[in-house]
Amino acid sequence: MLRPLTVLCSFVLMTACAAVPRGAGLQSEVLAVDDSAPEAALPEFAVEVVTRDNLVTFLRWPKVSDEHYNWISRTDQPNNRMIRPGDTLTATIWSTENDGLLTGPGQRFITLPDNLVSSSGLIFLPYIGNVKVSGMSLERARSLIEEAYSAALPAVQVQLQMAEGREQAVSLVGGVSSPGTFLLHDSDLTILQLIADGGGISAALSNPQVRLHRNGTIYGVSAARLLATPHLDTILRGGDKVIVLNEARTFLSLGAAGSEAVHNFPTDAVTALEALSLIGGVSDTRANAQGILILRRYPLSKVTADRFGPDHPRTVFTLDLTSADGLFSADQFLIQPGDLIYVTESPMTAAQSIFSLMGSVLRLSNALN
Repeated sequence: MLRPLTVLCSFVLMTACAAVPRGAGLQSEVLAVDDSAPEAALPEFAVEVVTRDNLVTFLRWPKVSDEHYNWISRTDQPNNRMIRPGDTLTATIWSTENDGLLTGPGQRFITLPDNLVSSSGLIFLPYIGNVKVSGMSLERARSLIEEAYSAALPAVQVQLQMAEGREQAVSLVGGVSSPGTFLLHDSDLTILQLIADGGGISAALSNPQVRLHRNGTIYGVSAARLLATPHLDTILRGGDKVIVLNEARTFLSLGAAGSEAVHNFPTDAVTALEALSLIGGVSDTRANAQGILILRRYPLSKVTADRFGPDHPRTVFTLDLTSADGLFSADQFLIQPGDLIYVTESPMTAAQSIFSLMGSVLRLSNALN
């Protein structure tokens, strides 16, 4: 009865060798092509080796996504309040007359009713009529009104106050501690000052992105770049809307990697070497360091016949982390949104599994014998 058991153990061993369980594919398996396909058929994918010789070529290839936001550089404005349509002006007229044109007996001043600046920039004043004040500073408008009344009122003085209208407000929509609507009390409020007034960027956001909505156009920049580049701290205008968002770009890691997950871009640009660090590196016992694959899909519009773009919409870039050239190249090769970093299995892993299984079977066979 022992001989059939030995034969059975041998059969189990051969079956196991044919299908050793693995957590990732071998590089040769992943990059295998269908030999039965017609020669005229389009290849399933293109394979590009990332080395110093062709790294410059890859860096000039177009980006996967067409989504790109411009930004408005800062243009300094005079630090004074300007009167604009929609603002409300309150004028107080002071006069030395005992019983003047505007004041009654014993009065030395009168506060006129609030004046809403019209869409054409005009306000109405008694005994003067319509006065153009839009685009003026408070001091300039005060002098103009004072001059207009001086012909009828001796030694007249004018005090002018202004309340900005909603047209002179900006909205801080989200991504900060205290979103809301903020009036532009001066003409040089910057986007960073607005974010600070809103309590600062939420600490829960990863690589926060700033979006500015102005006149139907969306402008965008990362908060890190905005903080590091002073001339990008743009001046706000009435009606602007500012939103701070979480980084939406992601890449994926699978195979014999330190982690199999979806990862957000922590910075504006992430190299392949940085991405491998973010995913926890590669498995010391399973990974093939010569078989790091980056799978990328390009839009058909980006595919070109020359080397100024990819020659296939599905492209696999290969990295070899066992050579200095491969490591230096990986530190310059940029990951793009939607990339899949696939760490292939080492052939030795399958061999070790087979040997381990063989040892178990032989120990079982010896025990039976």
